[in-house]
Amino acid sequence: MSLICKCYDETEILCNCLQTDYHFEYTECDSSGSRWRVAVPNPSVECSGLPDPVRGKECTFSCASGEYLEMKNQVCSKCAEGTYSLGSGIKFDEWDELPAGFSNVATFMDTAVGSSESKADSCNNSSWTPRGNYIESNRDDCTVSLIYAVHLKKSGFVFFEYQYIDNNIFFEFFIQNDQCKEMESTADKWVKLTDNGEWGSHSVTLKSGSNILYWRTTGILMGSKVVKPVLVKNITIEGVAYTSECFACKPGTFSDKPGASGCQVCPRDTYSEKGAKECTKCKEEMYYAEEGSSACIERPPCMSKDFFQIHTPCDKEGKTQIMYKWIEPKICREDLPDALTLPPSGERQDCPPCNPGFYNNASSSCTPCPPGTFSDGTQECKACPAGTEPALGFEYKWWNILPGNMKTSCFNVGNSKCDGMNGWEVAGDHIQSGAGGSDNDYLILSLHIPGFKPPTSVTGATGSELGRITFIFETICSADCVLYFMADVNRKNTNVVESWERSKERQSYTHIISKNASFTFTWAFQRINEGQDSRQFINDMAKIYSITVTNAVDGVASSCRACALGSEQSGSSCVPCPPGHYIEKESSQCKECPANTFLSIHQVYGREACIPCGPGSNSTKDHSACFSDCLVSYVKDNQSMNYNFSNLSRVGSLMSGPSFTSRGTKFFHFFNISLCGNEGKKMAICTDNITDVTLKDMVAESEDFSNFVGAFVCQSTIIPSDSKGFRTALALQSNSLADRFLGATVETTLENISIKADMFPPSPSKIPDMHFFYKSSTVTTSCENGRATVVTMRCNPNKPDQGELSVPSSCPAGTCDGCTFYFLWESAEACPLCTDQDYHEIEGACKKGFQETLYVWNEPKHCIKGVSLPEKKTSTCETVDFWLKVGAGVGAFTAVLLIALTCYFWKKNQKLEYKYSKLVMTTNSKECELPAADSCAIMEGEDNEEEIVYSNKQSLLGKLKSLATKEKEDNFESVQLKSSRSQNI
Repeated sequence: MSLICKCYDETEILCNCLQTDYHFEYTECDSSGSRWRVAVPNPSVECSGLPDPVRGKECTFSCASGEYLEMKNQVCSKCAEGTYSLGSGIKFDEWDELPAGFSNVATFMDTAVGSSESKADSCNNSSWTPRGNYIESNRDDCTVSLIYAVHLKKSGFVFFEYQYIDNNIFFEFFIQNDQCKEMESTADKWVKLTDNGEWGSHSVTLKSGSNILYWRTTGILMGSKVVKPVLVKNITIEGVAYTSECFACKPGTFSDKPGASGCQVCPRDTYSEKGAKECTKCKEEMYYAEEGSSACIERPPCMSKDFFQIHTPCDKEGKTQIMYKWIEPKICREDLPDALTLPPSGERQDCPPCNPGFYNNASSSCTPCPPGTFSDGTQECKACPAGTEPALGFEYKWWNILPGNMKTSCFNVGNSKCDGMNGWEVAGDHIQSGAGGSDNDYLILSLHIPGFKPPTSVTGATGSELGRITFIFETICSADCVLYFMADVNRKNTNVVESWERSKERQSYTHIISKNASFTFTWAFQRINEGQDSRQFINDMAKIYSITVTNAVDGVASSCRACALGSEQSGSSCVPCPPGHYIEKESSQCKECPANTFLSIHQVYGREACIPCGPGSNSTKDHSACFSDCLVSYVKDNQSMNYNFSNLSRVGSLMSGPSFTSRGTKFFHFFNISLCGNEGKKMAICTDNITDVTLKDMVAESEDFSNFVGAFVCQSTIIPSDSKGFRTALALQSNSLADRFLGATVETTLENISIKADMFPPSPSKIPDMHFFYKSSTVTTSCENGRATVVTMRCNPNKPDQGELSVPSSCPAGTCDGCTFYFLWESAEACPLCTDQDYHEIEGACKKGFQETLYVWNEPKHCIKGVSLPEKKTSTCETVDFWLKVGAGVGAFTAVLLIALTCYFWKKNQKLEYKYSKLVMTTNSKECELPAADSCAIMEGEDNEEEIVYSNKQSLLGKLKSLATKEKEDNFESVQLKSSRSQNI
């Protein structure tokens, strides 16, 4: 807008600026640290005659708190009533709307899968939401940044309060400055978790110059649970050097003196508007206002939700009275139509008995039993018999008054309406959540136990359980209520152990205590988790019927248990048994458990207290647990197979996945497996890394680190760096899957834990798989018996060294029901040790009188280590050439002999045939002549050539046999001699 003035000659010119038409600002500081004050027209105003620039205050100048810099005279002045100033800083404590300078940026950071436009568009409605006294982050899996830019003339700091209770959402705070640096330390970037209902604070140093502040949250929706948002309030920035105006007090607060550095909250039943100097009182009987209200509200008619009943302490007659009280502060009216009045009080009822371990000594209250005595709550305390000791603990099942070691309170993250109220009320046989100030209050019940110790007789035991807490409860809800059970160790930090949403039937829950420390157990009930302050679900409640704690240091006794006596029983006092010793029933003396058994933490009386270790396991020296030394034997068909898994005793790791959330966020399941541990010590470690603390630092810090898990098998959820825009992969939700070793066997079932035959593909070899069974003592609502793990070791010579870990294809997360996990570990190191049956011998040829014998493995080879192949063996022998020569000689001699005999008998046969033919011819020529007298004599020069006619003619071979046979008796041939005379006759 231009200010036009008319001159006497009717010409128009710009008018001189009035003081309301401009304001003063400082120029940027020069290299000498000085600046100028200049007049700047207000927006959309044009005028002339602005004041000349003058030298301004030095750049580091600032006013004190409660003052502001009056730019016209460049002096510090006190803030007026109804306003305040921090001097050199600014504060944002009013969140009815997003303050000027703040902005929201929402994105879906999953670059691997969820980078489509549809997913990016789904985050358009995701933002930080102002809730009056605080601002609330998003509840989905979008990444939302709350951004504020500030220019500092000198170094300063930023401070804010926050509430961050859900580790399913990541909360970062970082800064970008002129040098494009984010933070000096990465530890400042990640904001620590806070306890339920408590506000934490965070402060970071700021450098001079431009600084852009980021509060960034990213939700990780791994299941159906709703993410609890991050809350931020009271953001204060110091280092702006000066402020040229004071800030008006926000509604519900006031400042009644000049020069205030802050505003006060209006008391109850008063209100104030913005910039108030004082609070205005509401009209009596008609309106009311909570503390810090900006307006008065008309009182509604009283309803049943506006009062509650309590039981008075027991009187001397053993009676209690039922009393009805209005919920304070009372905001309803009884004189309106349809309004209810307070029911009459004073109804007398019988008092419930004292809780076990307490007694009523003719008084109106219950007193703990003295040390060394016990009571069931209905009788006087009695001394424990000789040879027994009190079983210390707490058992609360009657709720006439709140026990001395329990407290109750109410807390609201956005206001103080329920401060001072009782969060829980006793109700005879149970204790129930109270009314509170509004539906989003946290109604808190806490129990403090200074420490735990096992019974005297098992002092020094190093078992995994020192005690336990068990409670029976139910929730009755019409809205999205939540009951949290939390544990605080040594008053350091409170962690949520388990939570239950909406209505739950009456049930029991047990939490195991594995370390001797101071514990505070907390139950927190919230009807709705929304920013509105209302009382619509006042009838939604949680009920706890009983709470039982065992082995409490300062506990009382409801019974006695057997204990070990010293060698001299004169005093019949109990003595501690050494670790791994049980109490013998006959003598009440300590006796060591047998080998390969472990001592039960629940029962130390009698030999049955020593529980045998499973197959393939040994007991520790103190008999506190069973462990595997990685040496396992198996007998089949009278053949023993021995395994040595020592080379696989190092922690094996497996990353399965990827998997995706309903919104497409990619994540992996990461497992660490310590197959044998180290004599019972669990070596697998899983940890959350969102705080960028190194593993070494966490181990050195203490065992109280809530995100540090040591087990035989543990699991973490891994979100890769490319999934949510983080610089490194994130590990979260670390938990133990196995903290107790059960045994190793080829059988598929052990202690009700089974593995199906088709869980993994069949083994290519005939070597049986060896199964390692583990159990976890952690009990959850979905796994009432705790988690279990089976690691199947399979012989595979093709996978050397550590081999390969895998999960069933039907259960890519390693489990199909969330309670039992299965793993297959294939490696050559899982093959049995070699024996004499795994090789055979091969004999070589005899060379030069020597023969070699070699030994080779059977193929395919399915064994490792064990026996070694025997060395090559050399022995003397008779060569094949010698026998060939002998055979050839004998053959040649035999052939010559046969030829000679053949020639001899052939020649003789020829002579006989000749004589025979001659005789026949002679006979034929003298047929007409008388035969001459026969003569047996042989004429001179004449051979005996009588023709012989064989009656049984033999073959040549037969003749040879007859000739070669030399027997004592004579051998004759029957022959017939023929002559001319005989023929004639």
